[in-house]
Amino acid sequence: MKKYGLFIVIAAFLCACTQNNNLSRAEQIREDLLNPDCKRVLVASHRADWRGWPENSLPAIESAINMGVDIVELDLQCTADSQLIIMHDSKLDRTTTGKGRIAELTLDSIRHFRLKNGVNIRTRHEIPTLREALMLCKGRVLVNLDKADRYFDLVVPLLEETGTTRQIIMKGRKQAAEVQDLYGKYLGDVIYMPIVDMNKPENVEQFKKHQQSNPCAFELCWRDDDQYVREASVLARGKSLLWVNCLWDTLCGGHEDDEAVKDADANYGYLIDELGFRIIQTDRPEYLITYLKKHNLHD
Repeated sequence: MKKYGLFIVIAAFLCACTQNNNLSRAEQIREDLLNPDCKRVLVASHRADWRGWPENSLPAIESAINMGVDIVELDLQCTADSQLIIMHDSKLDRTTTGKGRIAELTLDSIRHFRLKNGVNIRTRHEIPTLREALMLCKGRVLVNLDKADRYFDLVVPLLEETGTTRQIIMKGRKQAAEVQDLYGKYLGDVIYMPIVDMNKPENVEQFKKHQQSNPCAFELCWRDDDQYVREASVLARGKSLLWVNCLWDTLCGGHEDDEAVKDADANYGYLIDELGFRIIQTDRPEYLITYLKKHNLHD
């Protein structure tokens, strides 16, 4: 009887392992994101790998995934004929060979232009649609869709069609009740993450109000003094993960990527060990992943 009981335990363990191995990489990352006690640090790549490829381009997404990032952050714009494309600016001028407002141009006309690289040189790469980006990311990585709340009724059918609904993260500054009213029917699969500025004592109360909706994670922003970030970190312990943007100094109390290049422990290490962040958005994904692997904080 004891041997039979042991057999059941072993079989259950093996079954659980098999089920976990059968999960797509995106589902495994989602499980980590939904785990408030996650020990590893998730890496979000800002506009994908824009240092190596044109920002928000398909090769930039592919490069970021191949590096091992957990989340790619992509920006949405909508054309005159209600087609969603991946681009940060509302105009074509900065990042493409075209000019003009995206909202005033059709997708067919935009398709004639090409993306520019980081030094303003024309490349052969086309401006991608949301559909193309989702198909490239399917099963491989989570996607933070920036500015998606403006077009969510257009976004959702594409998510359902491509089977990527459970890979999507939205973030915003709206209160929990407003979020529920606007997106409640979508939030079973799509993850919504509140953004809270932590520069004043009243921001801690705002954080507490957001906690009533039990978000899996918060993005916290602050300029210098991290007192209120520390208070939020204590409040979030065992309930939600914390996301920090290391893109420039006023988002992360001065611990931005460029400072981390000079001293990773004093910046990335400080954010992780002292303030408890488990999601870091970066403009230097390869550098950050190398640092995290060295400290056994990333697969």
